[in-house]
Parts: sequence; structure tokens; C-alpha cells
Amino acid sequence: MYFTDNTQLYLNGKFVKAKEASTDLYSQTLHYGYGVFEGIRAYQTVNGVKIFKAHEHFERLRNSCHLVGIPFHHTAEELTQISYQVLEKNNLKDAYIRPLVYCAPNMSLSAPKGVSVMIAAWEWGKYLGDQLVKVCISSYQRPNPKSVKMDAKVCGHYVNSILATTEAKQRGYDEALMLDIDGFVAEGPGANFFFEKDGVLYTPPVGSILPGITRQTVLEICREMDLPVVEKFFRPEELFEADSAFFCGTAAEVIGIESVEGHHFNKPWKQTMGSVVQEAYKCIVMDKSYSYVIV
Repeated sequence: MYFTDNTQLYLNGKFVKAKEASTDLYSQTLHYGYGVFEGIRAYQTVNGVKIFKAHEHFERLRNSCHLVGIPFHHTAEELTQISYQVLEKNNLKDAYIRPLVYCAPNMSLSAPKGVSVMIAAWEWGKYLGDQLVKVCISSYQRPNPKSVKMDAKVCGHYVNSILATTEAKQRGYDEALMLDIDGFVAEGPGANFFFEKDGVLYTPPVGSILPGITRQTVLEICREMDLPVVEKFFRPEELFEADSAFFCGTAAEVIGIESVEGHHFNKPWKQTMGSVVQEAYKCIVMDKSYSYVIV
């Protein structure tokens, strides 16, 4: 699914075939989830293949390492050039890129003395598909921000996400919506969340959420298009009176939500602010103007 016999990836300064790459079974990352990663997309745009917001993603990778004490010295510019080489070597244009920083063998609970860097890429559709998604309120909360570094995209954090998504699918839903420790809406297992009410978009503030790069792009779109957006805490009950809602993330892009716990929204998706944002986002990643998108 992710590689063939000829797929190449970058690993510690070399390009190697994916099927021949190996790692150490005593890595702290394998045993404790002590590693960081990114999810990045490349698109075949009107101006050629372009990695969307590569600098921002790799700066977050660097910052994630810093926040959790993983030594890392590559620059965003260096990692960007390597990523373009990975795309070229695999003849990929529309692709998902996965950089991973994983730690050297170490069975103690102390900072590693060395790390490995891997960058792989593969063709991957939208994570949540193209259709509106049915969402449930998860019984799993986002971690207490005093227990982990919520700004860091850490491998081990995603056990929480896997539990939430698995529970949602077992209940017959497409995805979960998770609350914070105080019962306020936080985000999806792998995407940030917005809802619309009376001509305003609302989204949870940073603190118990990963400050998504796609989320920031949505905020930028709203500013440029004069779409009112407010960051605030809100309870899940408020969503039952909302006009619309959507998830956003690199893997999911911008995807509308059909319902929350079976409650449908007041507006058809095509008439929502989220639909406007979705169209503008498509234009941005393809290097097209979105001036035609009418609010």
C-alpha cells in the first residue's frame, strides 16, 4: 500500500529502497513512542510539483524535537530539498510525505544520544474521503496539556487518536470528536475542528489541541475573505444548534461534517462558510487564485 519493490526513501543521509531499509528493535521510539513526525502534502499545481507549506511543517518538526528534548540539527531548507528529491526519485506528483525522527537504542527513560531521520512519500487520497462525515463525541479525552507537550507532534500521542477513531468506527461513525479535560470541544483524532453559527466560524483555542498548519491556513483564508472567525471554548451541546461544521488537516484537507451524534446541521453543506473555505483551500494548494470564490 505504501511502497513497491522500487520505492526509495531517505534514511540518515542516503536514499535506499524502502524494502531494504531497517531500524533497530531497541529504539526508544519503538518501545516508548518517543519520536516526532510530520504529515505533508505535495500537489501537481499549475506551476509544477509543489510541497504545500514545507517550511512551516519542517519548522514544526524541529520545534517538536526541541520541546521534547530530542536532539535534531537539520534545517527546514535542507529537509525540504530532500523531500523534493524523494518525490522525484519515486516519480510522485500528488503525494503524502512522512518525515520521521526516531531515537537510537535506549531502554532508559532519558533523552537519546542520537536519532535517525527518515523521509518517505506515497500516493494517498484524502484521509476522511470526499463525502461528508458522520461524527460522534468520543469517550476519550485529549491529554491534559500539563502532562504532555501539546504543541509537539509526538508519535506516542497518537495512541490516544487511534483509540478514539477505533471507538467511533465501532459505533458506526466515520470519525470522532474529542473533548479536553474540562469537557470543552478540542479536535478530531487527526484534524482540527470548526463550526458555523449565525455567520461566524468558531474553533477551539490552542492549549489542548495541536496547532495545525491547515488550521492556520483556514484562519488566513478567513482573514483574507473577511469571514468572521472566533477562537473560544465551547461545549458539545452547542453543536446541536450549529449551522455547519468541518474538520481540517493536512491528511484530511478541509472536509465537511454531516452530523454529530446523529444531529444534522441547519444548512446544506454547499451553502456554508465551510464550503467556501474548502474551495479556497483547494485553490491555494494548487497555486490558483481563489478570487472567484464568492461568500
